Formats: sequence, C-alpha cells, structure tokens
Amino acid sequence: MLQLRVNRGRGSKAKSSLVVTLLLCVVLILAVKQRYIRFEVTGDSMYPTLTPGDKVIVGKNRRCRVGDVVVLSDPRDRRSLIVKRVQDICETEVYVVGDNPDSSTDSRHFGPVPLDLIVGSVKMRYYPLGASGSL
Repeated sequence: MLQLRVNRGRGSKAKSSLVVTLLLCVVLILAVKQRYIRFEVTGDSMYPTLTPGDKVIVGKNRRCRVGDVVVLSDPRDRRSLIVKRVQDICETEVYVVGDNPDSSTDSRHFGPVPLDLIVGSVKMRYYPLGASGSL
C-alpha cells in the first residue's frame, strides 16, 4: 500500500520565504529606480568616449565635478536630455562641452547651464557589452 505523507509546515515556510524574497526584490528595484536612470546616447558629440547607441547608467545627483560626464536637460528644449562633459562649475551654473567639438552643440553655443538642469553623472556604460564599464 502506498502512503503519502504531507508536511504542511515546510511548504508554508517556503511560500512565506518566497513572498518575503519577492517583496525585498521589489523594494530594492524601486530604491534603485529612485537613484539611477538608464540613458541611451544619440549623436556623435561625446565621441570617442561615448558613441551613438551606447547605454549608460546615470546616478541621479546634481553634484558634479569638472571632468564628469553628465546627463542634463537640454536648455533649448527641457523635455530632451543630452550628455556632455563638465568643463567648469560656478555656484549656480555649469559649463558643459562635448568631447567631439565639431559635432557638439554645448555651452559654447547656449552658454552656461543652471545646475538644476543636471540629471546626474554617468556612472557606467552597460551596452555594448564589449565596451561596458566605468567611464
């Protein structure tokens, strides 16, 4: 005769553990989304550092230093985002330029940019995989 033994204690613990793990994952994802965004590079203004199609992770933080690559709202159309390098910082403004001056529209054209237009600094490139890593 075949007897089946049901252990209800283990199954409940496993389900509870799975639910807790899933909830922690959701909380972690939401926390990361609050601090970071993904951005895809378009245009040649940051060549050779970044090329069209590169995908980067941007830390949402307006604090930046000279030399940082930043994503900011385009001062000509604030609904669009652009990526540039910080060349100079004043108290309330930042001067940004592209690494490829012949293909870049930057502070040489539109002047210094208010610091509140900075979205954040580029932390790393994650695509293409062969070129991934920090900048």
